[in-house]
Amino acid sequence: MQLKDLRKKIDIIDKKILSLLNQRAEEVIRVNKLKKRDNLEIFSSERESLILDRLKKTNKGPLLSEDIDLIFKEVLSVCRSLRKGLRIVYLGPEGTFTHLAAIRKFGKKPQYIPAESINEIFEKVEREEAEYGVVPIENSIEGVVNYTLDMFLASNLKICSEISMNISHSLLGTSSKSLKRIYSNPQVFAQCRKWIGRNMPNIDLVATASTAKAALAVKKDSQGACIGNKILANIYGLRVIASSIEDFSSNITRFLVIARNDSSASGRDKTSILFSIKDKVGALHDSLAAFKRCGINLTKIESRPSKKKAWDYYFFVDFQGHRSLPAVQKVLKSLEKRCTFVKILGSYPRES
Repeated sequence: MQLKDLRKKIDIIDKKILSLLNQRAEEVIRVNKLKKRDNLEIFSSERESLILDRLKKTNKGPLLSEDIDLIFKEVLSVCRSLRKGLRIVYLGPEGTFTHLAAIRKFGKKPQYIPAESINEIFEKVEREEAEYGVVPIENSIEGVVNYTLDMFLASNLKICSEISMNISHSLLGTSSKSLKRIYSNPQVFAQCRKWIGRNMPNIDLVATASTAKAALAVKKDSQGACIGNKILANIYGLRVIASSIEDFSSNITRFLVIARNDSSASGRDKTSILFSIKDKVGALHDSLAAFKRCGINLTKIESRPSKKKAWDYYFFVDFQGHRSLPAVQKVLKSLEKRCTFVKILGSYPRES
């Protein structure tokens, strides 16, 4: 077969894809009318997770699973916007890892609103200036983001989805000569500690609120460089001086999507809760034993000071299962009897 014949065949396939995409859009418009009538959320995390899981299971290649993710997340994003544009608030400015995580979840179509702090993200969603917020919660190397945990104690917002991203850091700047300062987020410095010590042991490290703010600082500092995702080079007109400088290749950061409501059951869910225990011997053991009795797998437990009195703590726990399941409801009732405080932060689809 000649090249022109193959191209003609591809053109025919493209025309069919376009026709099917428009058919899908028409059906989505009908769904959106029903959602509006019933006052339902535009973004359905559990529904979109089921769609992507099903497509990846039926995919026979040569497209990879990650290709299916990339293609269909944008299809879902565009179709979602047919009702109205979503507003997503993230820890800015443009180009932060939180921004990239938000795009990975919602696609490029929504309106993205940068926030100065995690507190501001919660406030904007609470004031309905955005439908969803994206916040970092933990890194596989450096651990939990304590400020995000603390915000859940005061806020009534729910977790409706999660995003896990492989994190790769690059050294960026205008020049590699005469460097005296490196700007970045303190957690990023910690994730590149060995590389910095080996290659630039005497350089000054300047902490910034985000990697994007570090890139902005470098724009004004001819003797400065920053550490962040290489996408910052394109956004802020910098060049990549060194790539993949993180100490561990399996560097994963987990983000949470917050909203006024959590997600319905998808069959592959996780629930997050906060609780505090009574001041007595064995109180924590007795509380956690309920999960084992009900056959529920704990995936995370983290303690934080209550800030009310010395040596008083609350516990942040993730476990498998949706809050609507009988076994989960049984555990929650057991906790309510044994604990001084229990708060359900949300149930949402687990990322594979």
